[in-house]
Amino acid sequence: MLKAYIVDDEPLARDELAYILRRTKRVEVVGEAESMEEALEEIQKLTPHVVFLDIQLSEDSGLDLARRLADAKHRPEIVFATAYDEHALRAFELNAADYILKPFDERRIQQTLEKMIRLQHIQDGNPVPPFAQKSGSPERTDKLAVLAEDRILLVNISKILYISSTEGKTVIVTEDQSYTVNEPLVNYEQKLQNTSIMRVHRAFLVNLDGIVEIQPWFHSTYNLVMKDGSNVPVSRTYMKDLKQLIGF
Repeated sequence: MLKAYIVDDEPLARDELAYILRRTKRVEVVGEAESMEEALEEIQKLTPHVVFLDIQLSEDSGLDLARRLADAKHRPEIVFATAYDEHALRAFELNAADYILKPFDERRIQQTLEKMIRLQHIQDGNPVPPFAQKSGSPERTDKLAVLAEDRILLVNISKILYISSTEGKTVIVTEDQSYTVNEPLVNYEQKLQNTSIMRVHRAFLVNLDGIVEIQPWFHSTYNLVMKDGSNVPVSRTYMKDLKQLIGF
């Protein structure tokens, strides 16, 4: 069972999130805090697997707390749980495991927990369990809805090579063509959880099934050569997860 800790200066938000987590019967909420100093002390004592962290605390910044936890003896996974989406890029630069928005969506939190369980099994060296489908919920489709040129297009996820963010636009590159959309990259990362697509750079998501070659690059980074011959950079922040999933 996952051990979770919640940091939020709003008691109602803490209560709601704790309730949703406990309802899954897969999480033990081991503690809560409303300030950075209180959280730092308790997290080191309670050693949770994951910390659900609001970004805007009354007197502190959740981003600062995430930085301090990165250097702590026991480093839990960080999931930012906030009402503001504009901090997503900074959050992932801090190697956050996920970024969820208020008001909380129970199904979205379930997706986050599946990711946390997968990471925990990988870190423990155990076989990764199959994802448990929530009772009564529909099966995940193999299509991605893309709003482009005032049309909703259904793109086969298996044909996506990579998704990039450049100059305020998101570009979805498939084996056949590319689509430029206004929706931010972090939204597609959330939609494509539990698929073969993962973040490898602050500006790139990549389909692991579309990689044909991994080339070492400068300063312990890598370039991924995709099926269409294009190159996708991998930053040091995401190298560990990529190596664990691919096994190199």
